[in-house]
Amino acid sequence: MGIFIDILIAVAMLAVVASLALGLFSVAKGGEFSLKHSNTFMRWRVMTQAVAIILLTLGFWYKAAHHGG
Repeated sequence: MGIFIDILIAVAMLAVVASLALGLFSVAKGGEFSLKHSNTFMRWRVMTQAVAIILLTLGFWYKAAHHGG
């Protein structure tokens, strides 16, 4: 179970980086594309960060409970 949580955390972190990169690309491109998509990318980044934080918390809790420390 521990490795499964580690993999989920890694995937969540990659999703955060991807959504951040898309948001930065949108702002750098500017114009109508930025107006149309930048808020969407920001929402995705916030959601993926929330999921990553929840998974990190669960991972810490699981490892503390199952590894005696």
